[in-house]
Amino acid sequence: MNPQDHEQTLDLERILAILRRRAPAILFCFVLVGLSAFFFSKRQTKKYTATASLVFNNNQQAQQVAGLQAVSINNQQAQQNTNLKLVQLGDMAAKTAQKLGGGLTEKTVKGGLEISAQGESNIVDVAATWTSPAMAALIANTYAEQFVDEQQNANHAYYAKALALVNKQLAAMTPKERNSPSGLTQAGRAQSLGVLAELKNGNVQVAQSALAPTSPSSPKTTRNTILGAVLGLLLGLGLAFLLERLDRRIREPSDLERIYGLPLLGVIPESTVLSQHTDRPEGTRHALPESEVEVFRMLRTHLRYFNIDRDVRAVVVTSASPGDGKTTVAVNLAEAATTMGSRVLLLETDLRRPTLARQLGITSNAGLAGVLIGMLPLSEAIRTITLEPDPAKKTTQPARSLDVLTAGVGTPPNPSELIESHTMSDLISQVRSQYDLVIFDTPPLAVVSDAFPLLRQVDGVIIVGRVGVNRRDVAERLHEVLKEVDAPLLGVVANAFKPGRLGSYSYTYGYYGHGYRYGSDQPATAADVNPNGSPPSSEPTETQATAPSDTQ
Repeated sequence: MNPQDHEQTLDLERILAILRRRAPAILFCFVLVGLSAFFFSKRQTKKYTATASLVFNNNQQAQQVAGLQAVSINNQQAQQNTNLKLVQLGDMAAKTAQKLGGGLTEKTVKGGLEISAQGESNIVDVAATWTSPAMAALIANTYAEQFVDEQQNANHAYYAKALALVNKQLAAMTPKERNSPSGLTQAGRAQSLGVLAELKNGNVQVAQSALAPTSPSSPKTTRNTILGAVLGLLLGLGLAFLLERLDRRIREPSDLERIYGLPLLGVIPESTVLSQHTDRPEGTRHALPESEVEVFRMLRTHLRYFNIDRDVRAVVVTSASPGDGKTTVAVNLAEAATTMGSRVLLLETDLRRPTLARQLGITSNAGLAGVLIGMLPLSEAIRTITLEPDPAKKTTQPARSLDVLTAGVGTPPNPSELIESHTMSDLISQVRSQYDLVIFDTPPLAVVSDAFPLLRQVDGVIIVGRVGVNRRDVAERLHEVLKEVDAPLLGVVANAFKPGRLGSYSYTYGYYGHGYRYGSDQPATAADVNPNGSPPSSEPTETQATAPSDTQ
């Protein structure tokens, strides 16, 4: 697939994702407008339309007898327009109302009439619309008949006047002149005009009388409902894209890629497994089910590929905002690397709001803060956690151990100075030489700046973003800051993606993130981060370990 086709596919996927997210709004508009059109049509008064047709005759012979020039075929369209105007003008509406009575007025008759020509023919339709089908037919027929009578009377008067003029001319002729060819022609005209005057013939007649309609012409409930539903669908689509435009939240894993300009290392859908508390002895961790651990193995595998260009032994796992799940990613990544045979240290550098000890279910000691101020040596501050294999999986592989250095008990008065100190730099150099992989769990970079000194001392930075929660503007600000400090960025991890929408990300599995709450000085609880809304346990919510792998 060439880049253009790939981009078109991505655009289509984004549109489909927007339609999925905004489906309730689209459906609401579709149903609301459709039902509104239906009930509005039902409440309208039914009206019936009856049509009478008039046909105009181009009687060229009669025109020639009357001494007029016959209408040529080139003037046929003009004649049709004239016929239409003749039917529309005049006082036919007033005469119709007067003849029918019953409270009808010229205005009401005109309001219910529609006069139109049938294509390019010499037929004119007189359509009357009324609440009664019989009355609609009566008005249409009366109007047409009145017009025909009016035209016949006008023609009779015209031929009678022409006859009187010809007779006057004949009377003024001498007997010799009457016997001349011109005199005989005038006598013939007089005879023809007399016949035409007596017949009261006109150039228009009723071609078809109106019949009482059997079904209403309005409202058209079915048509109006369909049009309303289509209009509602268009309105819903417009509203969906407007809401999407105004929504500043990150909705897709690909959004994280575009904002940070980094590869997507993993997509982790929502899961209840990682938010469930499991009783176990302190210092041990039960493995996750096999279906939940693969994403962290993939994440560790991605980190190994970076070794081609650089030695990735110290990695920062951070996020833009609190509650994104960076601590859970750091814990499970550390456990996945441990079960794959690496010697790993998980180091918590959030000295302001430490949560790692609570999440791991261990008792916190002086930790990192104690080491940095010289209270105890590093070897005594590090805790070792045993990663027990999944009981449901039969394996002969022994349990492995993960070293953890928590932030410590209490908040020191100068956390940023401790992280930026030479002692911290020496500690990083020491643990890099002792471990295959050191994972730093830091505070959210867009909220606390304590971790920025670490970015120049590690081999890579992984950014965790919570899909559906993170705001684009916050992520964009963090990206600009990371570019300015030239941080060694590795990639992004999308958290809390809905499992039903994984698509091409179906190799990943879920977790719930733990961290901070906006506007609070306390760490987030399970109730804050559990999208299923389950109440928090009376004991700390824990993240479970990664299942051991048979192959490194």
